[in-house]
Amino acid sequence: MTKNMYLLEIGLEEVPAKYVQQASQQLENLVEDYLQENRLAYETVTVYATPRRFAIEINGVADQQEDLTEVAKGPAKRIAVDENGEWTKAAQGFARGKGMSVDDIYFEEVKGEPYVHLKVETPGKSAEKVLVNLHQVISKMHFPVSMHWGDSDFKFIRPIHWFVSLFNNDVLEFTFLGITAGRMTRGHRYLGKQAIELATASEYVDALRDEYVLVDQTERKNVIKDQIETLASSNNYQIAIDNELLEEVTQIVEYPTAFIGDFDEKYLELPDEVLITSMKNHQRYFYVKDTNNQLVAKFVAVRNGNDRQLDNVRRGNQKVLTARLEDGLFFVNEDKKHSIDEYAKRLENVKFHAEIGTMAEKMQRVGEIATILYQKWQEISPMNGLSKADDKIKRTAEIYKFDLVTGIVDEFSELQGIMGEKYAVAAGENQDVAQAIREHYLPVGQDSELPTSSLGILFAVADKLDTIISFFNIGRVPSGSNDPFALRRQMIGIVAIIKDYQLPFDWQDDLTMILDTVYNQGNNPSLIADLQQFLNDRLKQVLQNNHFPYDVIDAVLNANNHDVNHTINSAEALNEMSQQAHFKESVEAWNRVLNLGKKADELGVANIQVDENMLSSTSEQTLYRAITELNLNGQPAHDLEELVQLATPIAKFFDENMVFTDDEMMRNNRLAMLNQIAQSVLTIADTNKLQIK
Repeated sequence: MTKNMYLLEIGLEEVPAKYVQQASQQLENLVEDYLQENRLAYETVTVYATPRRFAIEINGVADQQEDLTEVAKGPAKRIAVDENGEWTKAAQGFARGKGMSVDDIYFEEVKGEPYVHLKVETPGKSAEKVLVNLHQVISKMHFPVSMHWGDSDFKFIRPIHWFVSLFNNDVLEFTFLGITAGRMTRGHRYLGKQAIELATASEYVDALRDEYVLVDQTERKNVIKDQIETLASSNNYQIAIDNELLEEVTQIVEYPTAFIGDFDEKYLELPDEVLITSMKNHQRYFYVKDTNNQLVAKFVAVRNGNDRQLDNVRRGNQKVLTARLEDGLFFVNEDKKHSIDEYAKRLENVKFHAEIGTMAEKMQRVGEIATILYQKWQEISPMNGLSKADDKIKRTAEIYKFDLVTGIVDEFSELQGIMGEKYAVAAGENQDVAQAIREHYLPVGQDSELPTSSLGILFAVADKLDTIISFFNIGRVPSGSNDPFALRRQMIGIVAIIKDYQLPFDWQDDLTMILDTVYNQGNNPSLIADLQQFLNDRLKQVLQNNHFPYDVIDAVLNANNHDVNHTINSAEALNEMSQQAHFKESVEAWNRVLNLGKKADELGVANIQVDENMLSSTSEQTLYRAITELNLNGQPAHDLEELVQLATPIAKFFDENMVFTDDEMMRNNRLAMLNQIAQSVLTIADTNKLQIK
C-alpha cells in the first residue's frame, strides 16, 4: 500500500498567543476523529501553528478507506414472505433500498423469530475523496471569543484568508467561505514572499523556513531557548527561562530573534517583584540576573523577525519598558508618603461588595474568625509557635488588606499582598504580620504554594471562609459552571490548607459556631445546610482528584464524623484496606450491624446501657468482651484494624443468636450492644455505601 501525505493549511489574520496552542490541540483531536470516523488509515497527524496559520500534516495515509461490511435487519419473515412462499413488496422494497436483490436475503432469528437480513458491502472511497472534505472540521472548532467577517455567518477566532490543500503533489480543491484551496501559501508578513507555490505536501516545513516562518512550534521554542541561553553564557548572565512565558512568546512569533535590551539602573531601586512583573507579565520579556543572583538593568525580548535593524527594535522595547518602570517608581515613591494606618482607614470607604459591605467590615469579621480558629488550633504545629498571638491577630486584621488602596497595587494588581508585605516590613511592622499580608491570598490555584506561617494560615482560611459565607448569605451561590466570585476555588484552598497541616475542622459544628458567633446566623438552618453541602461537595472533588473510588468517597462522606482531615484519612485507610483479603468479610459483618443500629435508633434503645447479666450465650459474651477491648484512638487506619477484629465474633453471634427474640429486654440489650459497634464504624464510614464483590 502506498504511503501518502496530505497537507491542509489555514491562513489567518494574527491569532492571540493564548489561543494558538489551544487551536493546535483542538485540530489534532478533530482530525484524528474525522479519520477514524471515515475509516481512513494513517500513521501520524502533526499540527503546526503560528499566529498566522494552522496546518495539519497527515503522514502514511492509506490509498483508500477500509471497505465497510454492515448487516441490515429488515422485516420479519412472516411479513417478507407471503403464503405462497413469494417475496412480498416489503421484502422487495427493503432489498431495493439497500441497492441489493431479494436473492441476497438470508434469515436470522431475533428473540425466537426469523427476520430478513442483508449483508451490505460498501467499498472504500479513495483517500482523495475523503480528505477533500477534511476542512469541515474547521466548523467544529470553538474559541472563547470568535468573530464574523464579510457577509458570512461563519464565526472563527480570526478571519481566514487562504487554504492550502495538497495530497502528495496534487491539489485537492475545495471552496469554503468563498476561498478556493490551492498550493499557494505565504511567508513571513515582512520578510518572506507573499506567494509561495508548493510543489508537494512534503516540502511545506522547509519551504516556509526558507521564507522566515518556523511552522513547527517545538522548533520555534527550541530556537528561542537556545538563543536566550547563548545570550546568557556570552554575557555571563543568569536568565531564568519561565516555561509559561516561553510558551507564550513561542506563539507570538513566526521567526524568533532574541536580543538583550537595557534600562536605567535607577529602576533597580524598585522591589524585584515590580521589575519582574513589568518585564514578564506586561511586556513578555525575560528578566536577567548576575552571577550573584541579583537583578541587573537588562532584559531579553524576542522579536518576530531576523536581526535586521535590531537596534531600532531594541530602542522601541526599551522605551516601552522605561515608561512602565517610571510609573512603578512614581507610585512607590508616592505610596511612601502615607502610613499603613492611613491606607487601612481608606478601606472604610472601599466596597467589598455592594450587598455585603466595606473592605474594613470584612477585615473585622476575618479577625473574629481567625481568633476562633486560633483558639481551636493553638496547640498544633506551626500554630503553637506563635507568640503574642492575640496582639498579632488583632494587628493583622486591622491592616492586612491595606495595600489594595496603594498606587502600586492599583497599577500592578498582581502584586497585591506582595507589596503589602514589603511596605509593612519597611514600616517596621512585625514580621509575622507582614508575612500574613502576603500569605492570606494563598493558595492562588490548584497545586500552588500554601501559606507557611501561623498567621498566614489563620488569615488564609479565615479570609476565604468569610468570602464564601458572605456571598452565600446574600444568595450568591455558585450554580453549574457559574462561579463569578471563585467560591469553589476558595473552598478547595481551605481544604488544601487544612489537609496539609492536619488541622481539625468539623464542617458541621465549627461552621455553625462561626456562623453563630460572627454572623449571628446560627439559627439559619437553610444557610447552614447550603454551606455544609458546599464544603461537602468540594471535599468530594478533592477526593475524586486523588482518584479514590466513588463508593469509598460516598461511604466516608456519609460517616458521622465531619472533620475534614478525618474524612480524607478515612478514605485513605478504607481504600487501602479494600485490597486486603478479609475486607469483604469485615464489611458484610459491619453492614449487618449498621442495619440493626438503625433499628435500635428507631426503637429508641440505641443508647441504653448494655446489661452484661443478660448476655446469655457464649458467642454473645465473646462479642461484648471484644467490644469492650477495642482500643480506638480516632485515627481511621488504626481504628479500622481494630474493628476488623470484630468480624469473626459478629458472624458467630448472628449464627447462634436471634436479635429479635420474644423477650423485649433481651432484644433491646442486644440492639444496644450492636449499636455500639455501628457507631464506631460510622465514625469512619457508612460501609453500606461500599460496592463489595
